[in-house]
This record gives sequence, structure tokens and C-alpha cells, in this order.
Amino acid sequence: MGLFLDDVALINFTEKILGLHMDIESLMRSKNELEPRIVQLITHLDPERKALELEQIEEQAGQSGFWDDPDRAKPVLKKRSLLTEDIDTSKRLTSGLEDLATALELSREDSEMLDEANSVEISLREQVESAELRMMLAGELDQNNAILSIAPGAGGTESCDWAEMLLRMYLRFCESKGWKSEMIDYQDGDEAGIKGATFMVSAPYAYGYLRAEAGVHRLVRISPFDSAKRRHTSFAAVHVAPELDGTIDIDIPEKELRIDVFRASGAGGQHVNRTESAVRFTHLPTGIVVSCQNERSQIQNRATAMKVLKARLYELEQRKIQERISTASGEKADVAWGSQIRSYVLQPYQMVKDHRTQFETSQTQKVLDGDLDNFIRTQLLAKSLRA
Repeated sequence: MGLFLDDVALINFTEKILGLHMDIESLMRSKNELEPRIVQLITHLDPERKALELEQIEEQAGQSGFWDDPDRAKPVLKKRSLLTEDIDTSKRLTSGLEDLATALELSREDSEMLDEANSVEISLREQVESAELRMMLAGELDQNNAILSIAPGAGGTESCDWAEMLLRMYLRFCESKGWKSEMIDYQDGDEAGIKGATFMVSAPYAYGYLRAEAGVHRLVRISPFDSAKRRHTSFAAVHVAPELDGTIDIDIPEKELRIDVFRASGAGGQHVNRTESAVRFTHLPTGIVVSCQNERSQIQNRATAMKVLKARLYELEQRKIQERISTASGEKADVAWGSQIRSYVLQPYQMVKDHRTQFETSQTQKVLDGDLDNFIRTQLLAKSLRA
């Protein structure tokens, strides 16, 4: 019996060693696969050149009177932020690869270090994938802030409620990324949800990421507003436009605008609700309507609404150019059946599916809680392959 137990112990020990060896070999293959990707990323990021650019910007920012002109300082500070991020990314990738090599060496000597090596590999892979995703964002204004608007479509109260669910999803997504979001316009629905909402997302490459979300989103569920508990289909449209900096300006003749002022609704205090500070611009040639009610004065709301309108017009013109190039059908006039880019099915089964890439997941609640990375990544990758 003793000999049998010794044999079992030996077999278990051998299996443990073999299993450890396989884990280390798997990590080694992963390291060898990640290393050339990291070299390519660092070549693309070019940290040495960007460090020189950063020095020049720091000198410019230190000049007398630089901060006296906010319009002049804003694009410079934005450039500084982007350069700093690229330099820091290069450092993290280099350091992560070195840490993985060290952890692998230590794992060969101490099996307890294997968990540490696995953690380092997971973290490094996430950083590499995130950096590669950034490489796909090569559009003219991809690095800019984003202005995201949500509007309900066909479906009445159901669609208003669905629009609010989408608003929550995108705000949660931004929160998970550490991105700043600022509400520009928010209009409550008559019975539930929202009639519309617009907010600014301030983060490097926010527009590049979020423009993958532009289009019609479709929801299928058992309606909470239907006493018969029937299944309903709702639609809402998401518009994404870049915040325009000083390098691009769009002239809008006054005759092309209808301007309405009104009292802001919702939260905001006595001043917001008692004065006609909210502003609505209607661009007559295109029918685009934007409004702003988050600022305290009508002048501020006018300036913000004009910024949003110019961004929407720029995005519209870029879409027209792209449609002519690709001969694509483009955005449909009706926010209804057949025009959706993504479907969210909660009944009779659980699934979220992107109709452009065919990517899908059954984790519907995670998606509605803001887990959009896989959808955005898949769409950007598909777009880069088509380019």
C-alpha cells in the first residue's frame, strides 16, 4: 500500500510539474506573440519624436500671455494631452513586456510566481489591444471630443423609454472609461423616458471610438407599459459628431436658421425654470434641430447650441462624402424597422447583435450597463479592413 501511495504521489507530482511547464510554455508563446505587436506599436507611436514635440509645446505654454487667449490655448493643450498619452503608452508597453519576461523567469524557479505571470500577461494583452485600437483611429477628427445625441423613433412611449435606456448605457460606458460627460440638452418624455438628450464626451479619441455607435438601435422586449404584457419593438437613433476645434469652421448664414427661446425644463434651479434661457436652433436647409438648456444664460446656451449645430453639419457633410465614395445607402429617413445597426432582444431570448459585423452576445444586461468595448472594437476592425 505504501508503494502504491508513493506511486500516486509521484504521478501527481509529475502531472503538477508537467502542468506547470505547459502553463509556462503557453505564457512564453503569448510573450513571443505580443512582442512584435508591441514593437510595431512603439514604432507607430514614435515616443522620441513626440517627446521633442512635447518640449516645444511646454515652452509655448510657458510664454507670457499664452493663457490670456483660451481659444488659442485650447488646441495646444489638447495636443499636449495627446502627446503625453502616447508617450506614456509607449512606456507602459515597454515596461509591461519587461515585467512579463521577468515573471516568466521567476516562475521557472518558483511555481507560486505563475499566478503573477498570468496577471502580468493579461494586463499587457489588454494594453496592447487598447493601443492597437487607437491605431485604427486615423480619421481627421478621431482624436476630438464627441457630441452624442439620442432621439426616440417609432414606438411612442416605448421608444422614449428605450432612448433613456440608451442614454444610461452610454453614460455608464463613459464612466467606465473615466471619460468626462457633460449634459447639453435633456428633454423628459411625456409619460416616461426622454424626448431627446445631447451630451459632450471629453476624452482623447472620444469621437473616434463613439462614431462606431452612430445609427438606429432596435429594442425587442415585453413592454412594461402594456397591461397585456405583449412583446413590443422600439427604435431610437444615435447621432455622433466631433467637437470642432479652431482648425475647422463652418459658416451658417443667419437666414438659414430659425431660433426659438423657451424656458428650460427639469432640474436646474429657479433661474433655469423662470427665464427663457433655453435655445433651439433649426437649420432650415437640412432640418437639423439642436437645443441647449444646461447653461445659466441665453448667451451661453446660444454659443453651445451653435457649437453642436456646426458639429452636426460637419458630420452630415462627411457622411455624404463617404456615401458617395462607398456608394453606401446611408442613414435612412425613418427611424424604424429595417434601418437598425444593432438589435437588443430581451424577449423571447437574450441577445444583442450588431448587424454590420454580425458580432453578438447573450450578455444583454452587461451591454446595457455600458459594456460596449467588443462591439466598438469589432466595428472599427471591420472598417479598417475595408479601407
